[in-house]
Amino acid sequence: MNDDDHESMLDGLAGADLDGHTIDELSDYLDSGREPLDPDIEASPGCQLALDALLRLRTQTWALLKSEAATHSEQDRSWMHAVLQNISLEAHAGRDIPLRHPDPEVHLRITEGSVRTLIRGVGDSVGGVIVGRVRLDGDVTTLDAPVTVAITASAAFGNNLERLSQLIRDRVVAELSTHTELNVVAVDVTIIDIHTQRVARPEDS
Repeated sequence: MNDDDHESMLDGLAGADLDGHTIDELSDYLDSGREPLDPDIEASPGCQLALDALLRLRTQTWALLKSEAATHSEQDRSWMHAVLQNISLEAHAGRDIPLRHPDPEVHLRITEGSVRTLIRGVGDSVGGVIVGRVRLDGDVTTLDAPVTVAITASAAFGNNLERLSQLIRDRVVAELSTHTELNVVAVDVTIIDIHTQRVARPEDS
């Protein structure tokens, strides 16, 4: 994959709300080790999500996927581009998700975008998996309303897909129960792509 291909993938983040910043600027910020600290970038949810995506491109997993895209098919490159487009969409705050508080005068909320980002991170932490899309189905704005989490993902060749999907479900449910009060009634995991090169198996994570 050449530099033009790499830049075209980063273009998938152009729709994110970067609060006036650009992908090139955020890339340079990462290169500098995030020094000096830029409070505007650090306070921007969109920038944080874009920085996370840029970091992901620099990991060993993404390096392997880039190699596949260069040597195998346009389908792999299209899939990676779609992942980045989904990440950019998740930079938007979305709906407000309420949290309980003992004081009725206090109203705590987290954004749908932050929860999707949490779920993506959990899925990507499972060896052999890269999450493609995360969706929250249901009325997340109402406490105790049933919510279904829908996840699409790519898996490394050689993994037991049923076991891998269950591992994703278990970790997502555990994290959401820790950090949110969503009434998650189901976590639907759909493996939509298989990568021919081995990244890391679940037992390695």
